[in-house]
Amino acid sequence: MGSHQASKPVGAVALPDERGPLSYAVAAAQGPVRLHYMPPPEHLRLYFGSIYHFSVTADSYADATRADVPQLRFMLTGSGHYQFQDGVKVVTPPVCLLGPTMGATRFVLDGPARVLGISLLPAGWISLCGRDASDLADRLLDFTDARDGAFAAMLDRLRAMEEGEGEAMADLVWTQLGRVVQPLRKASWELLAAVDAWLVGEGSPRIEALAEATGLSQRQLARLTNRYYGAPPKLLARKYRALRCSARIALDGESWQQLCEEAGFYDQSHFIREIKHFIGLTPHQLQTEPSAVAQLTLLRRSLGSDVAVLNRLS
Repeated sequence: MGSHQASKPVGAVALPDERGPLSYAVAAAQGPVRLHYMPPPEHLRLYFGSIYHFSVTADSYADATRADVPQLRFMLTGSGHYQFQDGVKVVTPPVCLLGPTMGATRFVLDGPARVLGISLLPAGWISLCGRDASDLADRLLDFTDARDGAFAAMLDRLRAMEEGEGEAMADLVWTQLGRVVQPLRKASWELLAAVDAWLVGEGSPRIEALAEATGLSQRQLARLTNRYYGAPPKLLARKYRALRCSARIALDGESWQQLCEEAGFYDQSHFIREIKHFIGLTPHQLQTEPSAVAQLTLLRRSLGSDVAVLNRLS
């Protein structure tokens, strides 16, 4: 079975918009949904992925985000809540530190909304939070009053800016985050590099390969990946295999049946369950009717070398 380009509903395709490079819009039924990516400065690329400015014009909007790395999000306008993959619902605080998600997460926005978010890599997570990432997997923290109110003050300044002031917003955020980053020990950087390479380098990552690359036991690896990534290696391998396959289906138009055979899934039913769990859509939906948010977040891949490979994939 060869690759093919999947058709998508007319008017539902993510297209570049007028706000500049790395800015996209989807003409969704509820009104336009927009996402503008802004890469980090070079000295912060080991800590953070991109900044993104998300906006919707509808009075109410609901969608789902795929399993992802942690996020720091500022609610510039609007309100809402998350529903995690285990069914728990949590109201979104004004400044939200969202832990790593291990399944698709539904969200609802009330009123026209604008959200400024930052993807956190493991070193950024440790700098901002310090807790084991697994403690907050599929959960969030109200970060509004964190750091003696520094993030609340940043929110006030961001809210005073206009939607078109993306560069000024990014400069403010990167300046503030640059003050809180903490260098890791050499051994920690080496571990993160090895885990990242393992997650993005193998079609179906094998724990034995990671153990060989790091010289660590599976017990040691589980403890360390829980701390930095929010889950043990086996779950991380499943997550990133699904993320990789979803991009190839939705962006590259590849046959999901062929991917099922190539990526080490037991059968098509197993493939469908895994994609649905981690992405929130079936392979067929990714091919024919991907949601606005699914398309826009997959386009993170277009950031190229300006962000870490792990963030482009996740």
